[in-house]
Amino acid sequence: MASEAEHAEKMIPCLDKGFVRLVDVMGDDAAIVQAARVSYGSGTKKVHEDRGLIRYLLRHMHTTPFEMVEFKFHIKLPIFVARQWIRHRTANVNEYSGRYSEMKDEFYVPAIDQVRAQSVSNKQGRADEAFPVDEAERIIAMMESSQQQAYAEYQQMLSQDLAREIARINLPVSNYTEWYWKIDLHNLFHFLRLRIDAHAQYEIRVYAQAMADLLKPYVPMAFDAF
Repeated sequence: MASEAEHAEKMIPCLDKGFVRLVDVMGDDAAIVQAARVSYGSGTKKVHEDRGLIRYLLRHMHTTPFEMVEFKFHIKLPIFVARQWIRHRTANVNEYSGRYSEMKDEFYVPAIDQVRAQSVSNKQGRADEAFPVDEAERIIAMMESSQQQAYAEYQQMLSQDLAREIARINLPVSNYTEWYWKIDLHNLFHFLRLRIDAHAQYEIRVYAQAMADLLKPYVPMAFDAF
């Protein structure tokens, strides 16, 4: 297993203040093949190349060999993205705690081209066209004003020695959090299949794409098959 230091430079910025950093990797394409040949024995001899075997496994939904490979990420993301993300219950997660530590003065503000109306065809998404620039700037200014006020009041409550777990209650879901997220390749592919899709929310797609870019060099044959 590679050390965290070896992956320290493998970080991709996301959104305005977030990132995905690859912390650790266990296994590679060879680990998938090794596990498959143990499981299927002589039945895999017809697929004589590793690339062909990996494609065969994915095509026929033989998923357990892909569980032999694991990735651990350090991720900084807005809380509303984290709440979508945590619905994928197939990973090990340890998140920054607002009970033990003070929440940081870091909030997500969408780029102007992402300030859009509600989609008519997609009830849970935004339209393709952005708002006019002046209107988008006004909306962004409102968001920033609300964030600044909420954080100032949070700081005031902390200065009055209010418990951190209570003081954090009014902070908006645009506040950034961090977590370590460890998952096997089978479940990571499932996550990516859903979250890179064009129908997924833009913000989580940014993170999914960053993770995909980070894992490619470690499992190039599996990713190509995926």
